[in-house]
Amino acid sequence: MGRRVEPDEGREYAMLVKIKTGAVLSGAEQEFVECLRSYPTTGVALVGLEVGDHGSRRVDAIILTPRGITVTDIKGFRRRQSGILSIPGDGPWTISAEPADLDEEISGNLVDQLEHSMHAVKTRLERALIDPGHICGAVVLVPFRGVAVRPARTNLRPGMDIVVSNARDATELRIYLEGFSAGPRSWTADRVAAACAALGVTEKPSRAELLADGFDEVQPKAPSPSARELRRHVIPAPLPPSRRQTAAGWLVFAVALVGMVVVLVVIASSLAHDSANPAHDPETSTTSVTPSPPPYRPTECWPLQTDC
Repeated sequence: MGRRVEPDEGREYAMLVKIKTGAVLSGAEQEFVECLRSYPTTGVALVGLEVGDHGSRRVDAIILTPRGITVTDIKGFRRRQSGILSIPGDGPWTISAEPADLDEEISGNLVDQLEHSMHAVKTRLERALIDPGHICGAVVLVPFRGVAVRPARTNLRPGMDIVVSNARDATELRIYLEGFSAGPRSWTADRVAAACAALGVTEKPSRAELLADGFDEVQPKAPSPSARELRRHVIPAPLPPSRRQTAAGWLVFAVALVGMVVVLVVIASSLAHDSANPAHDPETSTTSVTPSPPPYRPTECWPLQTDC
């Protein structure tokens, strides 16, 4: 039998990008699509979808990989801004102490909006009887090319991150896509196709297209432990004691034996001393004798006898 070739072994795959028909993309979203199409990995990016009840929420991009799902909110800039991006818990984002001049007005908290989008995607899949697993999220900032923006912190909330990327420098985006989900390869080609249909993708990728992109036909089984791994968990037999260990053991035994003999000698001496001095016995050392009362004898009394 031939050796099974792993999906990512010996071949590079380009991420599939499916844009909703009629969707109008911003400049930042177009730059993001260019980043994804140039990234050699197995995955499907669904751009410009409308999810939620009756399509009430627009999601910029949903990325499905063999290991999980991430929902992204893409934001660009109106002008060239560079520096350290500060993300307060409640308040406007700033770059080098200046408000971040994003390409669209943000009503409310940007992180809350991303969390609502993640919940909408999860609900849509669950209604289609598809287990979405753990869904991650990321705010993707797309600065002007040649501008350096570095976030002071990359984690917004548990499972939610911020990524800065453009077509010229997509290193952070690639690192995020490679590490956002460390789970097993549970998203097969059929499962991805079903998820695309549930999310309302008009031009969903075909099964053959997904298989060619590197998705598994069936979920791979967990590898059984090899003989080498099993030997790692076997407790090795103890080694025979060395001469020094043997001598130390006999020395400890001799000291213990001498100690027992000394204790026995002390006990025997104490018993012999007590038997040679009986005065110490409380029953034999008393010198006084308690007299017993005389026996009772009745006295005969005669009439008019004075001492009777």
